[in-house]
Amino acid sequence: MKLKSTLAAAALAALGCVPALAQQGVSKNEILVGTIQDMSGPLAGYGKQARNGMLLRIEELNEQGSIHGRKLKLVAEDDGYDPKKAVLAAQKLVNQDKVFIVAGHLGTAQNMAAMPVQFEKNIVNFFPITAAREMYEPLHKLKYSFAATYYDQVRLAVPKLVKEKNVRKVCTIYQDDDFGLEVLRGSEAGLKSIGMDFAEKTTYKRGATDFSSQVAKMKAAGCEMVVLGTIIRETIGTIGTAKKSGFNPIFVGSSAAYTDLIHKLGGPAMDGLYAAMTVQHPYLDEASQPMRFWANKYKTKFNEDPTVFSVYGYMIIDQFIKAAQKAGPNLTTDSFVKAMDTMAFEPDMFGSARSSYTATKRLGNDQSRLSQIQGGKWVVVSDYLK
Repeated sequence: MKLKSTLAAAALAALGCVPALAQQGVSKNEILVGTIQDMSGPLAGYGKQARNGMLLRIEELNEQGSIHGRKLKLVAEDDGYDPKKAVLAAQKLVNQDKVFIVAGHLGTAQNMAAMPVQFEKNIVNFFPITAAREMYEPLHKLKYSFAATYYDQVRLAVPKLVKEKNVRKVCTIYQDDDFGLEVLRGSEAGLKSIGMDFAEKTTYKRGATDFSSQVAKMKAAGCEMVVLGTIIRETIGTIGTAKKSGFNPIFVGSSAAYTDLIHKLGGPAMDGLYAAMTVQHPYLDEASQPMRFWANKYKTKFNEDPTVFSVYGYMIIDQFIKAAQKAGPNLTTDSFVKAMDTMAFEPDMFGSARSSYTATKRLGNDQSRLSQIQGGKWVVVSDYLK
């Protein structure tokens, strides 16, 4: 009897007489997008800017159209840049808010903590804001990453600058953690490709504020270039200390140092710093008319200048929209993944490189460019490096 009931139900389902199980986060009129940002911790500025960029693109979509009749709604959670809070935020988004996707989560350790919660419920981790290799490795159906890794950024940038500037001695200062080690390993690989090695290596603990001993060590070694495995405060501290002591090598960092806060907080001493980057910083007086229009639109809406993190948030939602449109009216995790695995995104007004995804390629591209602080502003100084 039980077998007959099961067969009958299956037959009805095949005929479309029984409604299919609903896709979490997708209703007739709306798609719920979740994001986890730092809005109260050490990177709160970044988190708020990324969320604002997302909101701007969502507002544009909802005013101008839809995704097969559905509007977008953003549900943002604050993890204070704390991996433990990231787990709680993911649990709320997945189990209580029942979002379709988690997009643009900021931070490496935070993503690592949250992803298992999402994957248990078949929720894609879409374009996290971190350049760590773990965001696409090991290969997983629910992982997609857009950020060229710290490793690849310096692997390509360091030998380019060494050749251009005829540098004989290269040194590095890097944070004593996974982030710093990625910069170290990438730059070591880049130097090895041109038959060189570091003349001096020095580290600092996260949270350090005094870099005088590290700078003295590199100065004594006669370093002509310093690779920075640093973020904001440490970048400013290292360069400021070096210049006060009369030590003026070429400084080059990863995208972790590519922020307007470097020149805003560090002042004229930061001029000359190189950093790897992908999208241009959206200054309000940018020469490009489309980017200038976008930057002023953002400023009008949020009453603050946009940053590169605002661009990341905007771009993440823009590319989600394109993939969800391609997935068709019956939006499910499976149809979205199938669409993403055929997506190619062309360069945009912010200068992004072309990116593409397949079932076995979950990093959009591994290319970055170089920018340099000139006259208190970031200026693009290279094409995409290969």
